[in-house]
Amino acid sequence: MTIPISEVLRYLGASAADEAARLAVGQAAEELAAALAPCFVYKVFSVEHTDSGAFLPEAGLFLPGAMAKTMLQGCNRAALLCCTLGAAFDRLLRMTQARDMAKAAILNACGSAYAEAGCDEAEKEIASRYPGMYLTDRFSPGYGDLPLTLQPDFIAALDAGRRLGVTVTDSLLMLPAKTVTAVIGLSESPQPARIRGCGFCALKEHCAYRERGTHCGI
Repeated sequence: MTIPISEVLRYLGASAADEAARLAVGQAAEELAAALAPCFVYKVFSVEHTDSGAFLPEAGLFLPGAMAKTMLQGCNRAALLCCTLGAAFDRLLRMTQARDMAKAAILNACGSAYAEAGCDEAEKEIASRYPGMYLTDRFSPGYGDLPLTLQPDFIAALDAGRRLGVTVTDSLLMLPAKTVTAVIGLSESPQPARIRGCGFCALKEHCAYRERGTHCGI
């Protein structure tokens, strides 16, 4: 699995034309990919639609709000996904921070891109296990109106604490740091991409990318 250099540069706010930045990112990405790989778990549940969201009965999990209702419209199943770089990345980042803060910033951005690449791999596996089904865009707690308070329920539904070593703090931060949870709808008909763009993001009013005149690529 490769780490997308363009995504790392975007996280860093660096220009794709900055050759020195590309070289530094490429070296850090190569070292990270050689040291560890993302791990993920997912489960696919049936979906019951309601006026105020979507319910996954086997997980005992209700996804409230317009985001879940819109994204899972037409879907009779949904996958819950958790992907993490694990505690090994956190240790590597701390060691790098102690030696070189500039390199640590690059490594941190590489970690973010690597975790998302792991989610991409999970999506491919889900698609291969359900041939003929169409996958929606993935969406996560904290995006749109899907609340962050669902994180502990996601982790519990996936048994990600035991399987991946993922925990959620009282302030709803996931540990290890580079951990992503997401929902992906599965439908028997094509689903349009409906959540791309800044307009759907809960961070749009305080986004560092927008302040720089760019975006995160979602």
